[in-house]
This record gives sequence, structure tokens and C-alpha cells, in this order.
Amino acid sequence: MKKISILIPCYNEEKSLPLLYPELVKLMDANSAYDWELMFVNDGSTDGTLMELQRLRQQDRRVNYVDLSRNFGKEAAMLAGFDYVTGDCMVILDADMQHPPTLIPEMIKWWEQGYEDVYAKRKSRGRESWLRKRLSQMFYKLLQRASRFEILQDVGDFRLLDRKCVDALKKMRESERYTKGMYSWIGFKKKEVEFMQGDRVAGTSSWSYRRLFSFALDGITSFTTAPLRISTIVGFVVSLCAFIYMIYVFIKALIWGDPVQGYPTLVVLILFLGGIQLLSLGIIGEYIGRIYNETKNRPDYIVREFNGENVSAKGNF
Repeated sequence: MKKISILIPCYNEEKSLPLLYPELVKLMDANSAYDWELMFVNDGSTDGTLMELQRLRQQDRRVNYVDLSRNFGKEAAMLAGFDYVTGDCMVILDADMQHPPTLIPEMIKWWEQGYEDVYAKRKSRGRESWLRKRLSQMFYKLLQRASRFEILQDVGDFRLLDRKCVDALKKMRESERYTKGMYSWIGFKKKEVEFMQGDRVAGTSSWSYRRLFSFALDGITSFTTAPLRISTIVGFVVSLCAFIYMIYVFIKALIWGDPVQGYPTLVVLILFLGGIQLLSLGIIGEYIGRIYNETKNRPDYIVREFNGENVSAKGNF
């Protein structure tokens, strides 16, 4: 009997879990030809999420949970799930019900036909502000143009991954993670299914504009060196223009003379060149900061408890 794991990262989802679990039970009971595993990863929640997971574990042995020692972020929480799931394939699902469990049987159908990465593409982004939608579209277009491989737009973490994909992702242990890009990087045979994204059934999103900007920056710097190349190109163009202008000023002074003038032009040029230099240093600093974090070789997460057992020594495999 094939085993299917459902990975659900959780951060302050105390109110969502009692609504999600019955839907998952319906799914598992309706597809009893498979062995099921529910793998919840508690990412340092500050509400009663852990107690709710402990309660679910007591009443249903198909429920497993990993409790991280603090909030490491969704990317690290998913990596912890990759390390602990045992199924022949794995479905990544949000706990807030924005990802409908009713789509999973269709994903399984395509998996049985040989597809190894069945990803869900949003036909609608649900109740989301116009500004957030536009910024998301701009980010994906920018990343697509800068990257050497295809980054799928309107596609998130909701997908089914074959065990081969899971094992490949487990090997990628960088601390500055952008898993959406990793899905594309590892390749494998992919299949798209569409769905209508719902709204959160409880709680509030922890993704502020500041966190989204940081996440976008991680995505760009993790999968492309285009900003460094742009900085180089801009520096070359500015230097070329400065050299041409220098020749012009020299010839002008040589032929017609050059009384003291051009103070506003001089100030503008100094400020412009200073801004370009600071921008270039900032881009270089972002990459150096990521190199610094990687060289520390710290674990991506630390586990405090797995299904009630203390495994605090277990972290980055």
C-alpha cells in the first residue's frame, strides 16, 4: 500500500486546526486505498497550537507533529517536514484552509500517471489587496527575467512531490532558502492543476509587507547574480559617460577657455555617482551577508519535540 504524507507548517494556527482536521479526515477516509500520514510542524507558535496538535495526536495516530524550539520561519519549517515525512509522496498544505484539501485526489491521480511534481496554480488570489497582487506579479516577472530557469507565477507551496523530489530537496541545506525556486531548480516531471484560493478561515496572516520584501530579496539573491551584473553594467556605463564628458570639457577648455561655472552640474554629478556607488555597495553587501550566514554552517532548525518525545539534539540532518 502506497503511503501519502501531508505536510502542514503551523504558526499560531490554534483556531484553524479544528477546522482543517475534519476535512483531512474526510479526505483520508474517502481514499482508504492509501496509507496516510499527517505531519504538522509547529514553528514556534505562541498560542495553543502545540496543545491542539498533542490533542489530535492522542485521538488519531496518523497525526504526527514536530515542535521546533523557536520560530525559524516557514522555509525552515518545511525543511523539517521534508526530513521527517515517510510517505512515497508528500503534499504541502497551509493550515489556514486557503489550500483546499479537495484538490489532493486530483494531484494523486496525476502522480499515479507518472508525474513527480504536481503543483497547484492559483486562478484567484482570494481576498488580497490590489497593491499586494501587483507587487507579487512584478516580483515574479523580475525573478523570471533574471533567472536561468523558469519560476512559475501564481504557484506557491501547495503541491504534491514524489519521494524523489523530497529527497532532492533534503540535500539542499542552504540557510538562505527560497523553496519556490528550488522546486523549479530540481526539475523532474511536472504537472499543473488549477484551483481557486480561499480566504483564511481563522487568525491573521503573519506576512507583512516588510516580511514579503525580505522574502522577495531572498528569492532574488538566492537564485540569480543579476543584481551584481546590473551593478557592473551601470558602473561601466557611468564611467564611459564620465570619460566622454571629461574629453568634452578638456577640448572645450583648450579651444574656448572655461571660466568658472557649472556648480549645479557638478553637485548633481557628485550626488548621482555617490548614489550609484552606495547602491552597488548595498547589492554587494546583500550577497556577502548571505555568504557569511552560509559559512557559519548552523542548523536550519532545532527540534524540541517529536510526537511527545524529547529530541532537542536533532536539528539539521
